[in-house]
Amino acid sequence: MIRVVLTVLIAVALMGVAMPALEDARAGTTAERVGTEGDRIERVAAAIAAGSVAVPERSLAARRSIVVRAPSGFAAARIDRLALVGGDGIGNAATGTTRTAADGERTVTSGATRRPDGTSPNGTRAGRAIPDGGVALVYRIRGEPLRAVPVAPPTEAVTVAVVDGPIELRTSGESRLEFGFVDRGGPTIEITRVG
Repeated sequence: MIRVVLTVLIAVALMGVAMPALEDARAGTTAERVGTEGDRIERVAAAIAAGSVAVPERSLAARRSIVVRAPSGFAAARIDRLALVGGDGIGNAATGTTRTAADGERTVTSGATRRPDGTSPNGTRAGRAIPDGGVALVYRIRGEPLRAVPVAPPTEAVTVAVVDGPIELRTSGESRLEFGFVDRGGPTIEITRVG
C-alpha cells in the first residue's frame, strides 16, 4: 500500500515539474507558427508588388489570396485572439506602447518579458521595429499579454494597409485574406478578409 501511495506522489510531483516546461514549449511552437504566417503574408505582399502595377480602381487591381492558419494541435498553445492590424493601430492593439524613432520606425512593446537583445524568451518577434507602412499580426496566448509579429512592406515605396480596421482572424482553423495592389496616392497593398 505504501508503495502505491509513493508511486502516485512521485508521479504527481513529476507532472508538476513537467507542466511548466510543456507550456513553455507550446508557447514557443505557437510563436513560431504565427511568425511563419507573418512571413507568408510578407512574401505574398512582395510578390504582388514585384509582379504588378498599382491601379486606382480596386476592381482592376492585381489580386492574390492567402489562407492564414491559426496554430492548433497538442503542440500549440491555445490563442484567444489573432488579428491583422495596420501600422497606426499596432500600439493600441498590442496594449503596450508605441515609440516612434527619428528614422520613422515604430517599435511595439507588448509587455512580455524580453532578453537584453530585445527578443522574447519564447522566440516571438514582438519588439522588432515595424517600418512605416507595415502591418502586424497580433495574437494572445491564453493568459498572457498580446504579442505582435511585424509584417514589413515589400519596399520603401509601397505601403501595406488593412482595409476597414483590424482584421480579426479565426483563432482555430483558417481565414482567407485577399491582397489588392492599388494606387492611393502611392502604391498600396490593401488587405481584406474574404473568408
